[in-house]
Amino acid sequence: MNLSNSYAELPVHFYARVKADPAPNPSLLAWNEALARHLGLEELTQDRERLTRLFSGNEPLPGGVTIAIAYAGHQFGNFVPQLGDGRAALIAEAISPVDGRTYDIQLKGSGQTPFSRNGDGKSPLGPVIREYLVSEAMHRLGVPTTRSLAAVASGGIVMRDRVHPGGVLTRVATSHLRVGTFQFFAARNDRDALQRLADYAMARHYPDAVAADRPLLAFFSAVVAAQAKLVAHWMALGFIHGVMNTDNTAISGETLDYGPCAFMDEFHIDKVFSSIDERGRYAYGQQAHMAQWNLARLAECLMLLDGTTDEYEALLAAFQADFETRYFALMSRKLGFSEPADEHKALVTAWLQRLQDNQLDYTQSFRQLASRLNADGPPLFGDFEARWLQQIDSQPGGRQEAARIMATSNPLFIPRNHQVERAIMAAYEDDLSVFNELQQVLSAPFQEHSGLTQYAEPPRENERVLATFCGT
Repeated sequence: MNLSNSYAELPVHFYARVKADPAPNPSLLAWNEALARHLGLEELTQDRERLTRLFSGNEPLPGGVTIAIAYAGHQFGNFVPQLGDGRAALIAEAISPVDGRTYDIQLKGSGQTPFSRNGDGKSPLGPVIREYLVSEAMHRLGVPTTRSLAAVASGGIVMRDRVHPGGVLTRVATSHLRVGTFQFFAARNDRDALQRLADYAMARHYPDAVAADRPLLAFFSAVVAAQAKLVAHWMALGFIHGVMNTDNTAISGETLDYGPCAFMDEFHIDKVFSSIDERGRYAYGQQAHMAQWNLARLAECLMLLDGTTDEYEALLAAFQADFETRYFALMSRKLGFSEPADEHKALVTAWLQRLQDNQLDYTQSFRQLASRLNADGPPLFGDFEARWLQQIDSQPGGRQEAARIMATSNPLFIPRNHQVERAIMAAYEDDLSVFNELQQVLSAPFQEHSGLTQYAEPPRENERVLATFCGT
């Protein structure tokens, strides 16, 4: 194992040293062997008992330093000057033998830290299972994301709305630097620390910015582009993050924090699942706007060091056009077009309007539309279908090429809310069959899986999940 502790080498007010709480009777539910190989941790795979101790927090990772990172953040628009890892601990950084990049290894649900704010620092098992399934699905769907290395049942209990079994997730990220990390030092006008953080972030994530004439401006430009790419991916998949606070906005452009998240079943532009998002601040259709709002908060921090307002505002203003270009390119491919064109925008809009007006399932409808490429009989999608086929027939490769593109752009399987809930409820009864089957189909979401087609189906009326919840 090639481990480092670069963040722990920063000044002490960047973090707090912590020790994970021992889990009373831990059991390993999942170990991501492919990710372990990528991180150079494959030597751990052979010893399941040791894996359980290491990733429940009962034994430190050799060579690692366990810390909780300090950060601030805007939560639903309200600024909180000190948040930090209240139920998480960074236990080491792994340097991958595959790509040479550095990856954080973090425990979630491992106990109290100085940032817990009277919380218990623990996680119910449900959010552990949800994040494991959804984050790994996002990776397979091609979305920049944190990933899951291990899931452990702690053997203890956690009190929330009721008694829940406890769990610990091991999360992997290219870093856990957030917009809120910059806000922590900006709120204190600690410009030395802010510069030190910016230098660290650029070296780790955007090394080209270091050599630019204006490093901080180049860094901000790169973060803006990364967020535009990320949210375009979310929107194209019908994904709703649910809690896009600045402390959940990673400067790497990875999806961070799978709390009250969800994939839409039937399409609606204003869809909200998060039980804490009472006013729809982070509704599906608001996500690009909120990403831009979060980026404005990062710009405010950087301008303390580099006070050229006009240039930051210009980069921020460019976000919307960048997002739309990326989003419509993805949506064009979902509709079977090899190259995006301006006329596709009206077609995408018409398609989404039809889905919303008829309360059609977002994911399944693209697959059903693809089936119309070689179908006879009356159209399934009204006048839209004729308009769409006319444009498909006019592109090189025609319907055959469109079928190939749609098959690789539209997943058959997503982590549907009702199936994730089934996996959680079964795991509470020590039954991992649904969890394991979901892992199987989500590992290859564009392929058929014999005997498991039920995981592609929308929920029946009595299976609908109307709200999702954070684990804190």
